[in-house]
Order: sequence, then structure tokens, then C-alpha cells
Amino acid sequence: MTAVVPATVQPRVIVSASLAFDYIMTFPGALADHILPDKVHTISVSFLVETLRRQRGGVAGNIAYSLALLGERPTLVGAGGSDFAAYRAAFLGLGIDMAAVLDVEEELTASAFMISDLRASQVMAFYPGASKRAAEFSVSALAAEARVGLVGATTLEAMRRHTAELAEAGCPVIYDPSQQLVALPAEDILAGVERAWAVVGNDYEYAMIERKTGLTVDQLSARVPLVVITYGGQGSELRYHGEAVSIPVAPTTDLVDPTGSGDAYRAGLIKGLLLGFELAVVGRLAALAATFALERHGPQEHVYSAESFVARFDRAFPDYTGAISPDALRHEADASRWLPPRVLTSSPIRR
Repeated sequence: MTAVVPATVQPRVIVSASLAFDYIMTFPGALADHILPDKVHTISVSFLVETLRRQRGGVAGNIAYSLALLGERPTLVGAGGSDFAAYRAAFLGLGIDMAAVLDVEEELTASAFMISDLRASQVMAFYPGASKRAAEFSVSALAAEARVGLVGATTLEAMRRHTAELAEAGCPVIYDPSQQLVALPAEDILAGVERAWAVVGNDYEYAMIERKTGLTVDQLSARVPLVVITYGGQGSELRYHGEAVSIPVAPTTDLVDPTGSGDAYRAGLIKGLLLGFELAVVGRLAALAATFALERHGPQEHVYSAESFVARFDRAFPDYTGAISPDALRHEADASRWLPPRVLTSSPIRR
């Protein structure tokens, strides 16, 4: 079965990834201290956690939430279950386009069960639920109008289909397999890389890509225009056509929960690329977006205005004071010097 979503709006940003409820548990120590390297073949561990919360989450939801805070109105592609109504209503209230999100009444919304420690390490289990239906969507019509599309962790079928359809429509693809790298076969990863304009992941995920495909980060950088590597508390790196730009973290004194910080980073990355900032500014914008998420329990609990974001950016990165303005963050971004050009249409950009 194929569900074709009509292009009733002109999407600027398409995000195809999981929509889920997160069951977030926080461990007060370091998970690594309780894993015995010589016993990994038969792991049996139990962690006493301090907190448990059920909150809106999923890769697509988290990225879209921060994009909305940054003035974008992304189009989500995915599926929610019989318990999804409040999630949909909240996102519609933020101006996020939910027309391509299917309601699956016979299933529950996907659920992620996460234990995070205070060193940004995480153990997660994921139940796909309604997201198993996401692959029924064809995004070809939406992709024909979009400026950029991100494909993140969701069902393997949806990742395959939407990556291919975005690329075939000429839409620049940000390939972000993240948590699904464990399940993805090498041929899927290679197909995603070949279609990608950008690949995003943390250093562990790139090690997993190398293990499965044989491609090092340097070899990926030779194939893909933009490669983004995050290093947790050590910052990140943007490689554009092989030229590397190192990005520091945004300072914080209140590290609360790493859940969703990587998704917030991706939202900031997309916004900065759309605005056409120099890469040093793009990366710092992304780093600050991630820090806002780090300082709250849950991936969609942080809130900021364009003014407060810019004021904190200037404090965090004084060498780049004035590099961004509140006005730039209030509206959807226009042309970018980074993204490949698209054929312009006569229809106006949505505001």
C-alpha cells in the first residue's frame, strides 16, 4: 500500500524520522563504570535510576520542535498511534506541518525507553509501534518543492524509501542513521551515503559506519559534500568538501539531561545552513541549540525566544558577537550558499 501525500504546502524542510513518546530515566553515575569489558558477551546489569518521565520525543519530533523555536515550519513525515492526538495538537500549535503524519488507530505511538547518565552516555530500547506504517508514504511530491530533507532513525523501510525519493526529486538529503546503524545492513548505509548531500553522526556512529562499510570519516568526506561529527562534551566538527572547521560546545553550568541534545543540534545545523552563515557560525548555532536541550529534562522542554537565543549566543561566543540577529531566527530562511540550488517556483515562501 502506498499513501501519497499531496503537496498542499511548499515545505522548506522535510524531516522523516521517528515520532515517539520517550520514557526517560536518569542514572546519577556513569553507565560505563558498571559494564565489565571482559563480560560483554553475557551482559546482565541493572541500574537504579533517579527519575522517570514520559514526554514527547522521537528524532523527527525533537528536530522539528527546535526548528520551530528557530523560526522554521518543517514538514514532518511519519505516523502516530491511537495516543497521538495531544502530540499532534501541540505541534500544530507550534506551526509545524503535520499533514504527512498518518494516524494509525490500531497501534500505539512508537516508544523509546532510555537510561542516560551525566556523561552523555545512553542505553536505549525502541518499540516502533505506529511508525511501522511510515514507509507507506511517498514524499516525492513534497520533495519536489523542499529546500532540504533530513532522513533520520525510523523503520528501515521508511529510511530506504524516503532517502531515495528525496534524492530522486533533487532535494539535498541530510542522512542521519544514528540509532538505526546497529540494524542497517552495509548496503543500506552505502546507498544512503551515495544519495546524501550531508551525513551527520557522533564519533561512535562513524566508527560503526566504518566497521560495517569500511569507509573512514576521511573517505566519507571525499564522497559527501558535508560531513558533521559530534563529540559530546568535546564539541563537533564540520567538514565541507574536505575542509574541517572545529566547533566548541556552548558553555553551561546546568547539564541536566542529554536526551534530545543531538536532535536539537541538527535543528540548529539546518537553520544555520539555510541562513547561509559561515560554517563556524553554523556550528556554533547548532552547539547552542543543543545546550538549551541539555539543560532540561526531556527533548522538547526547552523554550527560548529569538532575542534570548541571540543574547546567549553572543555571551557564549564573544568572538562571533553580532553574527546572528533575532530577525534571522524569526522567519523561515531563504537562499543558502551551502545547499545546492533548486529551480525556483513562482509561489511565495510561507511565512
